[in-house]
Amino acid sequence: MMQAIKRGSYKLAVTGSMVLGQAMALAQDAAEAAGEAPEKAQGVTMWGIIYGGSFVNLFIWMMILSTSIATMWFIIDGLIKIRRDKLLPGDVVEGVRGALSEGDLQAALDTCEANPGSLSRILLAGFGNISEGYEVIQESVSSAAELESEQLMQRVSYLNLCGQIAPMLGLMGTVIGMVFAFQTLGQGAQGAAKAQMLAQNISTALWTTCVGLLISVPALLSFTLIRNYATRLILETEAAVLDLIKVLRNAEVEE
Repeated sequence: MMQAIKRGSYKLAVTGSMVLGQAMALAQDAAEAAGEAPEKAQGVTMWGIIYGGSFVNLFIWMMILSTSIATMWFIIDGLIKIRRDKLLPGDVVEGVRGALSEGDLQAALDTCEANPGSLSRILLAGFGNISEGYEVIQESVSSAAELESEQLMQRVSYLNLCGQIAPMLGLMGTVIGMVFAFQTLGQGAQGAAKAQMLAQNISTALWTTCVGLLISVPALLSFTLIRNYATRLILETEAAVLDLIKVLRNAEVEE
């Protein structure tokens, strides 16, 4: 009987000890949570992501911002400069056609000079070689059209440059962020402070890559669309010029 009582007391003591241990563990976890709450409440701020503990990160973000502004500028510039009414104005086409149909070359020249643009420059290149023969006129028109196309492509190519630079800047920010993350692992900070520093470094690394891609995708897409549109307009302009100068086949004899 005494042995049964002792065994029951032993089991009760062990159970009490287990309950007490669990209660102490819960109390300790609650205390740690309460102690870490102010640090977790701080979180990772936007300035922390941009600055990232180093002026190198700040410089990279400034470069990314500059690239985004340049991308928007070149997209707007392309939409304004590369339009059908600017590259292939109807009033110039009709004016030159009417003047040439009447045999008035000077009126055609005056129309081109009064309306400067790609079409007028291509026409003037052809008119400038009218005394050399129709084949020379065609070659002059083709050369002038290639020159105009190259000038337009140079403007559009800056979009491609922005699209290539933006992800490189993002990758640079990612590398710098990971370098600082590994430096944080080697520092003496512990607990929540260390976790917060790691989160800030990793956030900086990932955000630079994300923003770089957000700039790159619209830049490359706009570059492709605007370039193709510009190429098509230049080809249409050259075709319109060749159609206009057909009447010069007989005029070369008179010149």
